[in-house]
Amino acid sequence: MPVTAPAQEKDGDAVSAPDERSGSDAERDQAARGSGGAPAPTPAGAQDVDDIDDSFPEESEPRTFGDYLSRWWTQIRAGQSGVLPVVLGVILIGIIFQTQNPKFLSPGNLINLLVQGAVYMLIGMGEVFVLLLGEIDLSLGFVAGIGAVVVTELVQPGRDWPWYGAIFAALVVTAGIGALQGTLVTRLRLPSFVVTLAGLLGWQGVMILLLGEGGTIPIRNNVVNAISNGTLTRLGSWLLMAAVVVAFAIVQIVQDGRRRASGLAAPRPFMTYLRVLLVALAGVGLVALANVDRGVGRFVLRGMPIVIPLVFGVLVLWSFILGRTRFGRYIVAIGGSAEAARRAGINLAWIRTAAFTLGALSAGIGGLVYASRLRSISTSFDGGTIVLYVVATAVIGGTSLFGGRGHPLHAVLGGIVIAAIVNGMSLLGLSAAIQLIATALVLLASIMVDVVVRRRGTTTH
Repeated sequence: MPVTAPAQEKDGDAVSAPDERSGSDAERDQAARGSGGAPAPTPAGAQDVDDIDDSFPEESEPRTFGDYLSRWWTQIRAGQSGVLPVVLGVILIGIIFQTQNPKFLSPGNLINLLVQGAVYMLIGMGEVFVLLLGEIDLSLGFVAGIGAVVVTELVQPGRDWPWYGAIFAALVVTAGIGALQGTLVTRLRLPSFVVTLAGLLGWQGVMILLLGEGGTIPIRNNVVNAISNGTLTRLGSWLLMAAVVVAFAIVQIVQDGRRRASGLAAPRPFMTYLRVLLVALAGVGLVALANVDRGVGRFVLRGMPIVIPLVFGVLVLWSFILGRTRFGRYIVAIGGSAEAARRAGINLAWIRTAAFTLGALSAGIGGLVYASRLRSISTSFDGGTIVLYVVATAVIGGTSLFGGRGHPLHAVLGGIVIAAIVNGMSLLGLSAAIQLIATALVLLASIMVDVVVRRRGTTTH
């Protein structure tokens, strides 16, 4: 499917994109008119920047649920499996570990698993923006560490910054690091692998300088500590879930209704209501799970951990930026074909720098969650392993290392897989070495799936 090149901007007015024809014909026509270039076809496996939703063409709109299942199965056979492999992987992992230890699927362990994976999910969502460009950022682990150090230092007695001021300062610092590294990549044309590998080493050194060798700094601010350790009340959990479901239902129904009224492609009404129902069931299940007492002995612990809504909020915001803004569409377009994006008038350097900045900002949020969970930050912070897990979460979830295909949801799903592996093996008493080997095998399998999908996409286009 060819990518429609984004519209050029000139003095605030949009200029129509080049014609959707074969590359050679469009280039000759553009050359005859004296304007710049034609769009290139989307590489195999890349997302179409205008086909990020699940809508179908009106002329082939499925009419029954069976029609949707038939089309879905056809897409799977064509290699367009979406997140199905990772969902099946999560189910398989759950079955395996549950048979080995009946505590794995207990409410307390499942909620703990989500909290453990929050750091990987948050940083991984930022890594997705970089991977979409066909780049990589190996420094995000220690960028997260820098963010954690800044928050911890600023709330210490003697400085006594308010928690919101310390968090804001940490996010500004980490975003600045991303902008700096992105500038080196885009303006000096340095390989992102080398620049961010240098960042991995350099920011680790900065952490050691700030903390002192062997240093550990506790966090003495209750609000910061509550981000990962605090919970909502049972009533608050239900109210939050209800608000999210209602908001989702309104957005979906209004959006699909407008598309149908305008004669545009949109899912059938029963599919819209089915989506809302599935989201509602998932929300009810999650809140019911979180409200089960998972305390030990006389210690009662109920309610949704605050970090879970935080992850969901970042997921919604980053998904909106990627799927509903010009900036997000430009990222996908550059990852699909940088030359076509350049000819369409997209400022490649600015978009790439902004993507690295957004990735580092996400790392700052992840670092805050990490420090909050431990109630401290120390030089034992293993940013190298974290960034490897972060890249693994994105790729396992379905983001392509070759660029052009990815979504923040992939990092969340991949984070659940990574957390499930680590958590399940810890319950079984397996060593860290076995955990790393298992994670490596899962990552390798994900890469193989990615390559197979791309090859199948090449043969079907």
